[in-house]
Amino acid sequence: MALVNIDTGKCNLTYACVRVCPVNAIKVEAHKEYPEIMHNACIGCGHCLKVCSPGAITYRDSKKEVISLLGSGNKTAAICGPSISGEFDDITDYRKFVEMIRALGFDYVVEASFGVDLVARKYRELFSAFKGKYYITSNCPAIVSLIEKFHPELVDNLAPIVSPMIASARVVRKKYGNDTKVVYIGPCIETKKEGKRYKDDGRIDSILTFKELRELFRESNITEKKVEFSDFDPPIGYKGSLYPISTGLLEAADIDQNLLSGNVITAEGRNNILEAVRQFEKNIDSIKKHFNLYYNEGCIMGPGTSKGGEKYNRHALVVDYVKKRLSGFDMDRWEKDMEEFSKIDLSREFKKDDQRLPWPDEERIQEILQFIGKENNADEIGCASCGYPSCRDFAVAVARGLAKTDMCLTFTLKTRHDYIKAMGETNQRLAETQAALKKSEKNARRDQQLARESFETTRTMLEKLPSSIVLVNNDLRVIQANKSFINILDEEVKMIEDIIPGLEGADLKTLLPYSFHNLFSYVLNHDDNIINRDVHFNDILYNVSIFTIRKNKIVGAVIRDLYVPEVRKEEVIKRVTDVIDTNLELVQQIGFLLGEGASKTEAMLNSIVESYKMPDKPGKDGK
Repeated sequence: MALVNIDTGKCNLTYACVRVCPVNAIKVEAHKEYPEIMHNACIGCGHCLKVCSPGAITYRDSKKEVISLLGSGNKTAAICGPSISGEFDDITDYRKFVEMIRALGFDYVVEASFGVDLVARKYRELFSAFKGKYYITSNCPAIVSLIEKFHPELVDNLAPIVSPMIASARVVRKKYGNDTKVVYIGPCIETKKEGKRYKDDGRIDSILTFKELRELFRESNITEKKVEFSDFDPPIGYKGSLYPISTGLLEAADIDQNLLSGNVITAEGRNNILEAVRQFEKNIDSIKKHFNLYYNEGCIMGPGTSKGGEKYNRHALVVDYVKKRLSGFDMDRWEKDMEEFSKIDLSREFKKDDQRLPWPDEERIQEILQFIGKENNADEIGCASCGYPSCRDFAVAVARGLAKTDMCLTFTLKTRHDYIKAMGETNQRLAETQAALKKSEKNARRDQQLARESFETTRTMLEKLPSSIVLVNNDLRVIQANKSFINILDEEVKMIEDIIPGLEGADLKTLLPYSFHNLFSYVLNHDDNIINRDVHFNDILYNVSIFTIRKNKIVGAVIRDLYVPEVRKEEVIKRVTDVIDTNLELVQQIGFLLGEGASKTEAMLNSIVESYKMPDKPGKDGK
């Protein structure tokens, strides 16, 4: 189960967690929006928890696990980290606090200070028996993870001594039975992983942070005013209660801290720790000191403590608590206990768990620096807003897939400036386009008005023509027809025209017989006009011309009633004229044979034209 998780539903994408992670165990891949924790690389320092303002980052909750242990029927012991005195400043007497823990269902409540005393003595022995090798204290689990994962060359320099938590668990099981279930209560979250390393009498069955303990008190409605005094179960620690302060272990071990004669350097806090480890690795032969390291400025400021705590106030609370404890301290009892438990095995081993990513090639680094506009100051410190000490370090992180270029503040600001500039230019073009569109719209309305007027003019002209006019589409649906066309149709169709003016949309196949409307289909399909075709329809002879308007889309037709006197006279004259023209051509070809016959033929035909009389239009009976 992961120690730390990110709730993307709460994440506001500030990337503060990415910037603060000391080992770059939180990555932001280029194709993903939200940061992601690389759990194998995480050292459990909890810095990301502290800087995440929306509370999107949480750690593994152990409350249900503890409640289950308390209800299992087994003997249970709570081991309290000494920094509890700095956390619970709202409880007036630590003895009330002890009873509140008992009220949760614990059989034993033990302070880890005695375990600290045992561990401190081992450190004094280790540092006193100096054989040329310098050590880094291994009490802080975040420091141990940092060394194992990112400075594996220093694993042999970690002091081979268990943490006070493990030492206390072994003490509890030796005194109260190996079957006792142990719950550790402390300020650290990396201990939740450390406790799973041990399967022997140093095993930890569950771990609660101080914040989780407060939540259990609230859920169980346990308050100070509801309980009586109760002291910790033995064995009782001595100066081990000073352990939460970064130099507390040295104080408990009576290790010389004098600047001139001492041989230990103490460092605390994220930046100091990273620099201390780097210099230990690089310069330990010239520094010639053991390093006592605490990641979170001592245990009093651990990530499992309540937010808003003040370091120096908690420091004072711890010191005051220890003073009260030691005012009537039974040294003889303590000495006997130390002797009794001195044979407990407090040794441990460490393992290399190298999580360092391969170093990218220089070409890739330079490519990224050039992209973010930093190729000329790659060796400078930079603004560090990305969370990396230099622009080059940031480029390396991007190349490793741990960060994306948007995290560079200057690059983002420049990109945003360029974007704003581009948006301004785009808005200008949009404004010009909008003006052009308004002008086009005005012209379109004018053209539309002209089109309507032209259409009305055309419609009026069509209505005035004596010939029948009809336009149809490729589905043989009427687009437009004049009154003359409607008048040649059946009476039933004329009634439709009262409902649908111009028969717009009517199916030509329902208006004309097959032999007639098939001529329209022919012209549509073959793009071959039909000119002056005689068609009988409703006992009337019509002269029809059908022609293409839009190829395979629209055709029009002009239909003339040959029984109308004007049309018939015009048609006869046209056809006789055609005969004259045809015969003249023939006469020219055979004139040398016929001689004067040609002129007589012409005179005779002209005479026909002159004397032709148009007969009356036949009646309904065809006579």
